Amino acid sequence: MKTFVVGDVHGRCAQLLNLLDMLPRDADSDTLIFLGDLIDRGADAPGCVEHVLKMSHDNPERVICLRGNHEQMLIDFLDGTSNMWLTPVTGGERTFEQYTGLHVRVDSEKDLEDMRHALDDSMPPEHLEFMQSTRYYHEDEYAIYVHAGLDEGKHPSESSEMSLLWTRDMDFYKNYRGKPCVFGHTPTPLLPLRGRLGRHGIYISNSAVGLDTGYQHSSPLSCLSLPDFSLYQTFVDGREETHQITSFIPEALKQMQRKAGIG
Repeated sequence: MKTFVVGDVHGRCAQLLNLLDMLPRDADSDTLIFLGDLIDRGADAPGCVEHVLKMSHDNPERVICLRGNHEQMLIDFLDGTSNMWLTPVTGGERTFEQYTGLHVRVDSEKDLEDMRHALDDSMPPEHLEFMQSTRYYHEDEYAIYVHAGLDEGKHPSESSEMSLLWTRDMDFYKNYRGKPCVFGHTPTPLLPLRGRLGRHGIYISNSAVGLDTGYQHSSPLSCLSLPDFSLYQTFVDGREETHQITSFIPEALKQMQRKAGIG
C-alpha cells in the first residue's frame, strides 16, 4: 500500500486532472491525500473542489482532503468573522468570481454583506459542506500530513488549529526530526535553500517534507508517493515529469523502504 500526497492545488484544475492521471494508484489499497488549498488564484477553483469532493465521496477511506488556510478564509468570510479572503494577495476574488459570475468591488460594509449573500446563493451547498468537513491533519504508518506545519514540533493533536493552517516556522523547516511530516502552505522556493538543492523542486530537511512547489506560470503541481519517494509533477503547458528521489529521505522511511525491498 502506498500513500500519494498532493501539494497545494490553488484552482489549477487542468494540472490536477493531468497529475491524477499520472499516478499509478490502486484505488482499493492506496491512499490519496490533498494537503489543502484547493481554491483561489487559479482558473477553476470550483472544478477542483467538485472533483476532489466526488473522489472523496466515492472512496472516503482512501481519499482524504485536509483543510488549507484558503478554505478557512472562505469559511470565515461566509461566517462574517473575517474579510481577509478578499484581500488581493489571497486570490480569493478569483474564486468569488468563478462561483458567482460577479466582480469584486468593495466600497462599503453593505458591499461585503451583498457579496456574502451572492456567494452563499451561488456556491453549491455540498462544496461548502465539504470544506467544513475537511480535517486538520492525517496520520498513517509513513508520516504525518498537515497543511502548514506543526506547533513547536508537537504532534498535530497537540498543535493549535492556527499552527496547522498558518504556521511558517523556520525552526520547524530546518530542525524538525520527529515522525516524517509532509506539509504545503509555504511555497518551496521560499523555504531554506539547503533543503531544496537536488530535490526537484520539493523541500526535504531532516523529517520535514514540503510539497507546495509554487504558483508561478512555470511552477509544477506536485505529488509525492510514500514510502518509495516517487515524485510526479505536471506543468501548465501539459508537460509531465517523474523523478525517483533517492537522497535526503527521512531515516524512518528509509527503514520502511529496506523492509519492503524498495531501492
